[in-house]
Amino acid sequence: MPKIRVGVLGATGAVGQRFAQLLAHHPYFDLTVLAASDRSAGKSYREAANWILTEPMPAHLAEMTVQEMSTNLSCELVFSALPTNFAKEWEHQFAAAGYGVFSNAGVHRMDSDVPLVLPEVNPDHLGLLKQQRAGRGWSRGFIVTNSNCTAMPMVMALAPLMPFGPQAVIATSLQALSGAGYPGVPSLDAIDNVVPFIAESEEVKMNTESNKMLGRLNGQGVDPAGIKISAHCNRVPVSDGHLVTVSVSFRDKPSLGDIVEAWQTWQPLPQQLQLPSAPQPPLVVRAESNRPQPRLDRDAGGGMATTIGRLRPCEVLDVRFVCLAHNTIRGAAGGSVLNAELMAAQGMLEAFKAEASHVPA
Repeated sequence: MPKIRVGVLGATGAVGQRFAQLLAHHPYFDLTVLAASDRSAGKSYREAANWILTEPMPAHLAEMTVQEMSTNLSCELVFSALPTNFAKEWEHQFAAAGYGVFSNAGVHRMDSDVPLVLPEVNPDHLGLLKQQRAGRGWSRGFIVTNSNCTAMPMVMALAPLMPFGPQAVIATSLQALSGAGYPGVPSLDAIDNVVPFIAESEEVKMNTESNKMLGRLNGQGVDPAGIKISAHCNRVPVSDGHLVTVSVSFRDKPSLGDIVEAWQTWQPLPQQLQLPSAPQPPLVVRAESNRPQPRLDRDAGGGMATTIGRLRPCEVLDVRFVCLAHNTIRGAAGGSVLNAELMAAQGMLEAFKAEASHVPA
Protein backbone atom coordinates (compact mmCIF):
# COMPACT_ATOMS: atom_id res chain seq x y z
CA MET A 1 0.00 0.00 0.00
CA PRO A 2 1.23 3.52 -0.71
CA LYS A 3 2.17 5.79 2.10
CA ILE A 4 -0.34 8.45 3.07
CA ARG A 5 0.72 11.96 2.10
CA VAL A 6 0.97 14.26 5.10
CA GLY A 7 1.79 17.88 5.80
CA VAL A 8 2.97 19.90 8.78
CA LEU A 9 1.23 23.18 9.63
CA GLY A 10 3.43 25.66 11.44
CA ALA A 11 6.43 23.75 10.15
CA THR A 12 9.07 26.36 10.96
CA GLY A 13 8.45 26.55 14.73
CA ALA A 14 9.95 24.34 17.43
CA VAL A 15 7.17 21.73 17.46
CA GLY A 16 6.82 21.94 13.66
CA GLN A 17 10.50 21.08 13.34
CA ARG A 18 10.02 18.08 15.61
CA PHE A 19 7.11 16.93 13.43
CA ALA A 20 9.31 17.26 10.34
CA GLN A 21 12.08 15.27 12.00
CA LEU A 22 9.76 12.44 13.10
CA LEU A 23 7.93 12.23 9.77
CA ALA A 24 10.93 12.58 7.45
CA HIS A 25 11.44 8.83 7.04
CA HIS A 26 8.23 7.39 8.45
CA PRO A 27 7.10 3.92 7.29
CA TYR A 28 3.40 4.90 7.10
CA PHE A 29 3.51 8.54 6.02
CA ASP A 30 5.10 10.55 3.20
CA LEU A 31 5.85 14.12 4.24
CA THR A 32 4.99 16.13 1.13
CA VAL A 33 3.98 19.54 2.52
CA LEU A 34 5.59 22.01 4.89
CA ALA A 35 3.29 24.98 5.48
CA ALA A 36 3.76 28.12 7.54
CA SER A 37 2.96 31.83 7.71
CA ASP A 38 3.16 34.27 4.82
CA ARG A 39 6.62 35.45 5.86
CA SER A 40 7.99 31.92 5.39
CA ALA A 41 5.97 30.84 2.34
CA GLY A 42 7.97 30.65 -0.87
CA LYS A 43 11.30 30.11 0.87
CA SER A 44 13.15 26.82 1.12
CA TYR A 45 12.72 25.08 4.44
CA ARG A 46 16.41 25.66 5.12
CA GLU A 47 15.92 29.41 4.68
CA ALA A 48 12.62 29.67 6.53
CA ALA A 49 13.32 27.54 9.60
CA ASN A 50 15.79 28.51 12.29
CA TRP A 51 16.60 24.86 12.95
CA ILE A 52 17.05 24.35 16.70
CA LEU A 53 17.12 20.55 17.03
CA THR A 54 20.40 18.81 17.78
CA GLU A 55 20.13 16.45 14.81
CA PRO A 56 20.66 18.06 11.39
CA MET A 57 17.68 19.05 9.26
CA PRO A 58 16.82 16.08 6.99
CA ALA A 59 18.58 16.80 3.70
CA HIS A 60 15.59 16.05 1.47
CA LEU A 61 13.43 18.50 3.45
CA ALA A 62 15.94 21.34 3.40
CA GLU A 63 15.20 22.29 -0.21
CA MET A 64 11.44 21.80 -0.02
CA THR A 65 9.52 25.02 -0.58
CA VAL A 66 7.46 26.15 2.38
CA GLN A 67 3.85 26.64 1.29
CA GLU A 68 1.36 29.21 2.47
CA MET A 69 -1.53 28.14 4.65
CA SER A 70 -4.33 26.88 2.43
CA THR A 71 -6.89 24.08 2.37
CA ASN A 72 -5.62 23.17 -1.07
CA LEU A 73 -2.45 21.34 -0.06
CA SER A 74 -1.22 18.16 -1.76
CA CYS A 75 -1.68 15.84 1.19
CA GLU A 76 -4.41 13.94 3.00
CA LEU A 77 -3.46 14.38 6.65
CA VAL A 78 -2.00 17.39 8.45
CA PHE A 79 -0.09 17.58 11.71
CA SER A 80 -0.77 20.91 13.34
CA ALA A 81 1.93 22.75 15.29
CA LEU A 82 -0.02 25.99 14.99
CA PRO A 83 -0.24 28.38 17.94
CA THR A 84 -3.63 28.51 19.64
CA ASN A 85 -4.85 31.72 17.98
CA PHE A 86 -4.33 30.23 14.50
CA ALA A 87 -5.22 26.63 15.36
CA LYS A 88 -8.82 27.42 16.30
CA GLU A 89 -9.61 28.74 12.84
CA TRP A 90 -7.34 26.69 10.58
CA GLU A 91 -7.79 23.23 12.10
CA HIS A 92 -11.57 23.47 11.71
CA GLN A 93 -11.16 24.65 8.11
CA PHE A 94 -8.86 21.75 7.23
CA ALA A 95 -11.16 19.16 8.79
CA ALA A 96 -14.19 20.67 7.03
CA ALA A 97 -12.27 20.48 3.74
CA GLY A 98 -11.74 16.72 4.21
CA TYR A 99 -8.29 16.55 5.79
CA GLY A 100 -7.50 14.46 8.83
CA VAL A 101 -6.08 16.84 11.45
CA PHE A 102 -3.76 15.69 14.22
CA SER A 103 -3.38 18.66 16.53
CA ASN A 104 -0.84 19.54 19.17
CA ALA A 105 -2.76 22.72 20.06
CA GLY A 106 -4.98 22.95 23.13
CA VAL A 107 -7.90 24.81 21.58
CA HIS A 108 -10.04 21.76 20.67
CA ARG A 109 -8.93 19.27 23.36
CA MET A 110 -11.93 19.76 25.61
CA ASP A 111 -14.55 19.90 22.81
CA SER A 112 -17.05 17.18 23.69
CA ASP A 113 -16.79 15.53 20.25
CA VAL A 114 -13.00 15.75 19.86
CA PRO A 115 -10.87 12.79 20.98
CA LEU A 116 -8.09 13.78 23.37
CA VAL A 117 -5.97 10.69 22.90
CA LEU A 118 -3.03 9.15 24.68
CA PRO A 119 -2.94 5.88 22.71
CA GLU A 120 -1.83 3.66 25.59
CA VAL A 121 -4.55 5.06 27.84
CA ASN A 122 -7.74 5.74 25.87
CA PRO A 123 -7.59 4.45 22.28
CA ASP A 124 -11.33 3.78 22.42
CA HIS A 125 -11.98 7.54 22.59
CA LEU A 126 -11.36 7.62 18.84
CA GLY A 127 -14.95 6.41 18.72
CA LEU A 128 -15.93 10.07 19.16
CA LEU A 129 -15.02 10.68 15.51
CA LYS A 130 -18.30 9.19 14.29
CA GLN A 131 -20.21 11.67 16.42
CA GLN A 132 -17.83 14.49 15.43
CA ARG A 133 -18.39 13.96 11.73
CA ALA A 134 -22.14 13.58 12.06
CA GLY A 135 -22.52 16.65 14.26
CA ARG A 136 -20.29 18.89 12.17
CA GLY A 137 -21.33 17.62 8.75
CA TRP A 138 -17.89 16.33 7.78
CA SER A 139 -17.85 13.35 5.45
CA ARG A 140 -14.17 12.45 5.84
CA GLY A 141 -12.24 15.08 7.78
CA PHE A 142 -11.64 14.98 11.53
CA ILE A 143 -9.71 16.52 14.42
CA VAL A 144 -7.79 14.37 16.91
CA THR A 145 -5.74 16.02 19.65
CA ASN A 146 -2.88 14.96 21.88
CA SER A 147 -2.60 15.99 25.50
CA ASN A 148 -0.90 18.77 27.39
CA CYS A 149 2.79 17.88 27.69
CA THR A 150 2.76 18.00 31.51
CA ALA A 151 -0.44 16.03 32.09
CA MET A 152 0.87 13.28 29.79
CA PRO A 153 3.51 11.61 32.04
CA MET A 154 1.20 11.78 35.05
CA VAL A 155 -1.65 10.17 33.12
CA MET A 156 0.68 7.47 31.78
CA ALA A 157 1.68 6.65 35.36
CA LEU A 158 -1.91 6.68 36.67
CA ALA A 159 -3.52 4.66 33.86
CA PRO A 160 -2.29 1.21 35.01
CA LEU A 161 -3.39 2.11 38.54
CA MET A 162 -7.02 2.86 37.65
CA PRO A 163 -8.23 -0.54 38.96
CA PHE A 164 -7.18 0.64 42.44
CA GLY A 165 -9.46 3.70 42.16
CA PRO A 166 -7.28 6.82 42.37
CA GLN A 167 -9.30 9.51 44.14
CA ALA A 168 -7.08 12.52 44.74
CA VAL A 169 -3.75 13.74 43.35
CA ILE A 170 -1.32 16.46 44.32
CA ALA A 171 1.05 17.13 41.42
CA THR A 172 3.96 19.56 41.19
CA SER A 173 5.55 20.04 37.77
CA LEU A 174 9.11 21.11 36.97
CA GLN A 175 8.71 22.07 33.32
CA ALA A 176 11.50 22.50 30.78
CA LEU A 177 12.19 25.77 28.99
CA SER A 178 11.43 24.25 25.59
CA GLY A 179 7.81 23.95 26.66
CA ALA A 180 7.54 27.70 26.10
CA GLY A 181 8.55 27.38 22.45
CA TYR A 182 11.40 29.26 20.84
CA PRO A 183 12.90 31.66 21.87
CA GLY A 184 10.73 31.03 24.91
CA VAL A 185 11.60 32.28 28.40
CA PRO A 186 14.03 35.26 28.51
CA SER A 187 17.45 34.18 29.80
CA LEU A 188 17.42 36.59 32.74
CA ASP A 189 14.14 35.06 33.91
CA ALA A 190 15.35 31.48 33.48
CA ILE A 191 18.95 31.38 34.69
CA ASP A 192 19.41 30.80 38.43
CA ASN A 193 15.66 30.81 38.86
CA VAL A 194 12.39 28.92 39.10
CA VAL A 195 9.24 30.61 37.79
CA PRO A 196 6.17 29.34 39.70
CA PHE A 197 3.75 30.25 36.95
CA ILE A 198 3.32 28.99 33.37
CA ALA A 199 -0.06 30.34 32.27
CA GLU A 200 -3.49 30.75 33.79
CA SER A 201 -4.67 27.64 31.97
CA GLU A 202 -1.75 25.30 32.71
CA GLU A 203 -2.88 24.05 36.10
CA VAL A 204 -6.46 23.82 34.85
CA LYS A 205 -5.33 21.56 31.99
CA MET A 206 -3.64 19.20 34.44
CA ASN A 207 -7.06 18.62 35.95
CA THR A 208 -9.49 18.71 33.05
CA GLU A 209 -7.37 16.98 30.41
CA SER A 210 -6.20 14.24 32.76
CA ASN A 211 -9.75 13.44 33.83
CA LYS A 212 -10.93 13.38 30.21
CA MET A 213 -8.18 10.98 29.10
CA LEU A 214 -8.75 8.70 32.10
CA GLY A 215 -12.54 8.91 31.68
CA ARG A 216 -14.95 6.50 30.03
CA LEU A 217 -16.50 6.81 26.60
CA ASN A 218 -20.28 6.85 26.60
CA GLY A 219 -22.77 7.20 23.76
CA GLN A 220 -22.54 10.99 23.68
CA GLY A 221 -19.05 11.85 24.89
CA VAL A 222 -16.65 11.12 27.74
CA ASP A 223 -17.52 10.77 31.43
CA PRO A 224 -14.55 12.31 33.29
CA ALA A 225 -12.66 10.08 35.71
CA GLY A 226 -13.61 12.28 38.66
CA ILE A 227 -10.16 12.40 40.24
CA LYS A 228 -9.51 15.50 42.35
CA ILE A 229 -6.23 17.01 41.12
CA SER A 230 -4.34 19.85 42.76
CA ALA A 231 -1.57 20.99 40.41
CA HIS A 232 1.36 23.37 40.89
CA CYS A 233 3.18 24.19 37.62
CA ASN A 234 6.72 25.63 37.58
CA ARG A 235 9.21 26.57 34.86
CA VAL A 236 12.76 25.44 35.64
CA PRO A 237 16.14 25.95 33.87
CA VAL A 238 16.16 22.59 32.03
CA SER A 239 16.26 22.38 28.24
CA ASP A 240 13.93 19.40 27.67
CA GLY A 241 11.94 17.02 29.84
CA HIS A 242 8.97 17.73 32.11
CA LEU A 243 9.24 16.16 35.56
CA VAL A 244 6.19 15.80 37.82
CA THR A 245 6.14 14.82 41.49
CA VAL A 246 2.87 13.05 42.30
CA SER A 247 1.09 12.03 45.51
CA VAL A 248 -2.05 9.86 45.16
CA SER A 249 -4.80 8.49 47.38
CA PHE A 250 -6.71 5.34 46.34
CA ARG A 251 -10.11 3.83 47.07
CA ASP A 252 -8.54 0.37 47.26
CA LYS A 253 -5.17 0.59 48.98
CA PRO A 254 -2.48 -1.05 46.80
CA SER A 255 0.87 -2.02 48.22
CA LEU A 256 4.02 -0.58 46.69
CA GLY A 257 4.61 -4.00 45.15
CA ASP A 258 1.14 -3.95 43.58
CA ILE A 259 1.91 -0.60 41.99
CA VAL A 260 5.30 -1.67 40.61
CA GLU A 261 3.75 -4.84 39.20
CA ALA A 262 0.97 -2.84 37.52
CA TRP A 263 3.51 -0.52 35.92
CA GLN A 264 5.91 -3.23 34.79
CA THR A 265 3.31 -5.61 33.36
CA TRP A 266 1.33 -2.94 31.48
CA GLN A 267 1.14 -3.81 27.79
CA PRO A 268 -1.36 -1.43 26.20
CA LEU A 269 -2.60 -1.45 22.61
CA PRO A 270 0.17 0.51 20.82
CA GLN A 271 2.77 -1.85 22.25
CA GLN A 272 0.69 -4.90 21.33
CA LEU A 273 0.39 -3.56 17.78
CA GLN A 274 4.13 -2.75 17.73
CA LEU A 275 3.48 0.67 16.27
CA PRO A 276 6.64 2.34 14.91
CA SER A 277 6.72 5.09 17.55
CA ALA A 278 5.41 3.05 20.50
CA PRO A 279 8.08 2.71 23.19
CA GLN A 280 8.87 -0.76 24.47
CA PRO A 281 8.19 -0.70 27.38
CA PRO A 282 5.85 2.30 27.69
CA LEU A 283 6.88 2.84 31.32
CA VAL A 284 10.48 2.64 32.53
CA VAL A 285 10.52 2.04 36.29
CA ARG A 286 13.75 3.10 38.00
CA ALA A 287 14.78 1.70 41.39
CA GLU A 288 17.50 4.28 42.11
CA SER A 289 16.70 6.88 44.75
CA ASN A 290 17.81 9.78 42.51
CA ARG A 291 15.96 8.94 39.27
CA PRO A 292 14.35 9.99 37.00
CA GLN A 293 16.37 13.03 35.97
CA PRO A 294 15.67 15.03 32.79
CA ARG A 295 19.21 14.90 31.42
CA LEU A 296 19.55 11.16 32.03
CA ASP A 297 16.04 9.87 31.30
CA ARG A 298 14.19 12.16 28.86
CA ASP A 299 15.36 10.18 25.81
CA ALA A 300 14.13 6.80 27.07
CA GLY A 301 12.33 4.92 24.35
CA GLY A 302 13.50 7.42 21.75
CA GLY A 303 11.91 10.19 23.82
CA MET A 304 8.55 8.40 23.80
CA ALA A 305 8.67 6.48 27.10
CA THR A 306 7.63 7.74 30.53
CA THR A 307 10.16 7.14 33.30
CA ILE A 308 8.93 6.64 36.87
CA GLY A 309 10.88 6.47 40.11
CA ARG A 310 11.03 7.30 43.83
CA LEU A 311 7.90 5.29 44.65
CA ARG A 312 7.34 5.44 48.41
CA PRO A 313 4.59 5.89 51.00
CA CYS A 314 3.00 9.32 51.44
CA GLU A 315 2.22 10.57 54.93
CA VAL A 316 -0.61 12.80 53.61
CA LEU A 317 -2.17 10.67 50.85
CA ASP A 318 -1.24 7.02 50.13
CA VAL A 319 1.79 6.90 47.83
CA ARG A 320 4.10 9.30 46.02
CA PHE A 321 6.39 9.04 43.03
CA VAL A 322 8.17 11.03 40.34
CA CYS A 323 7.48 10.76 36.60
CA LEU A 324 9.23 12.27 33.58
CA ALA A 325 8.71 12.50 29.83
CA HIS A 326 10.26 14.39 26.92
CA ASN A 327 7.94 17.33 26.40
CA THR A 328 8.62 18.12 22.71
CA ILE A 329 8.76 14.49 21.56
CA ARG A 330 6.19 12.44 23.50
CA GLY A 331 4.48 15.49 24.95
CA ALA A 332 4.02 17.18 21.58
CA ALA A 333 4.87 16.03 18.04
CA GLY A 334 5.56 12.38 18.89
CA GLY A 335 2.21 12.06 20.63
CA SER A 336 0.36 13.20 17.51
CA VAL A 337 2.40 10.90 15.27
CA LEU A 338 1.57 7.93 17.51
CA ASN A 339 -2.12 8.87 17.34
CA ALA A 340 -1.91 8.74 13.55
CA GLU A 341 -0.08 5.40 13.63
CA LEU A 342 -2.80 3.94 15.86
CA MET A 343 -5.54 5.07 13.49
CA ALA A 344 -3.65 3.67 10.52
CA ALA A 345 -3.13 0.30 12.24
CA GLN A 346 -6.81 0.10 13.14
CA GLY A 347 -7.93 0.74 9.56
CA MET A 348 -9.33 4.19 10.35
CA LEU A 349 -7.35 5.92 7.59
CA GLU A 350 -8.32 3.67 4.66
CA ALA A 351 -10.09 6.50 2.81
CA PHE A 352 -6.89 8.53 2.91
CA LYS A 353 -4.84 5.57 1.67
CA ALA A 354 -7.20 5.20 -1.26
CA GLU A 355 -6.72 8.87 -2.12
CA ALA A 356 -2.94 8.51 -1.96
CA SER A 357 -3.02 5.49 -4.26
CA HIS A 358 -4.31 7.67 -7.11
CA VAL A 359 -1.35 10.05 -6.91
CA PRO A 360 1.27 9.41 -9.65
CA ALA A 361 4.66 8.30 -8.38
